[in-house]
Amino acid sequence: MRPQHLLASAAIIAAQSPASVCAFSPPSHGAGGSISRAAGSRHTSSSSQLRTASIDTHALTELEDIIADLMEVSGGERHGTHQSNLPLPSLGRSTPSSQSMSEAASAYGMPWTSTIGRTEETNPLLYMPFWEWQLDFMKSSLTNLHPIECSTLNDLDVSFKENKEKRARIVNHCYASDEYRKIRMTYYDAGDSVQVFNSVWYPDPKYNLPVLGIDLLSFNRKRYLAIVDFQPLHQEEEDHATTYEHILQPIKEKYDNLKGRMSSKFYDETQFFSQEMLFARFTDGKVVEEDLFPAFQSYVKTHLDLVKSTTPATSAQDVQHVFDRHHEYDTYSADRDPAAGLFAAMFGKQWAEDFIYDFLFSLSERSEEGLDFSPPGPPKPRGGNPGARGSPPPS
Repeated sequence: MRPQHLLASAAIIAAQSPASVCAFSPPSHGAGGSISRAAGSRHTSSSSQLRTASIDTHALTELEDIIADLMEVSGGERHGTHQSNLPLPSLGRSTPSSQSMSEAASAYGMPWTSTIGRTEETNPLLYMPFWEWQLDFMKSSLTNLHPIECSTLNDLDVSFKENKEKRARIVNHCYASDEYRKIRMTYYDAGDSVQVFNSVWYPDPKYNLPVLGIDLLSFNRKRYLAIVDFQPLHQEEEDHATTYEHILQPIKEKYDNLKGRMSSKFYDETQFFSQEMLFARFTDGKVVEEDLFPAFQSYVKTHLDLVKSTTPATSAQDVQHVFDRHHEYDTYSADRDPAAGLFAAMFGKQWAEDFIYDFLFSLSERSEEGLDFSPPGPPKPRGGNPGARGSPPPS
């Protein structure tokens, strides 16, 4: 019997037993703490019973027996509130947006068809096809997909920001589904000078699986940087619910242009990066369409396949452990975001800090020193302790 039906039935049966009602009827107190009399003369005998502050133990036992009888099912099995039957906590999920999917997808004129910046290109929004394909894939493939709020802890709406003087703008979308607690998408447009598409897919913590990270950048249409990876939560691949690098290796093998190695300027590739990361620095724009786009599609599809084929955790402790690793991932990434200086220059340092700590990596622990907006280089250690930053605790 469903819980709501159980309680309703108990109330009906208990209502037929005055003793049972008395057992759970609280005394009514008037001014000065005295027990007030019922209005008029109705139910005089009942009101005298209600003056008793003590609980009728016989009536309480009777009501317990009623509930026990309602819980009986064929074969003598009972539907109780056992720990194993309780739903696991759903951690890290944000407030659903009041917008519909179609309203959210088209917010701020998305997908854009023209740039706010200067351009000499026929396709100035270089990564907009990535945005459009990903959103279409999400709509067709995810369960119960819905938009969630794009705001910081200070209720700062970061869904859109622009600097008309410097001809730059940024748009952010956030979604969730049964498979993913959060999927954020960011597009930064400054004409030919800078184009950026960034997205992070966080599986629901009941799946002990890597985060899908996507970061694509273009500078002056002369220098390109691309990272697509199943970013591990644990140092050892075997500590995840299932291994995955073996299914990425055949995809990566197809694209020689995407087999680069990351420098240590911002990140330590041994922290939160896999051996099958797609990484590329290149100067030929053709690589974007010919190699990067199909490889990106394959990694996105494979990540969802991995989630759907993985058995979710059944222990609240296991779910919490994975969620803790999401915290570590966000803190590590926030401290090292290479776009921090760009955001600060275009939209101000305070906005950039709130945006990175409270939105892009909303589970991160904000550094007391704040973000490092100095020129590119290794991030400064927190609190002057060289070992305090960039080395998440063992998983």
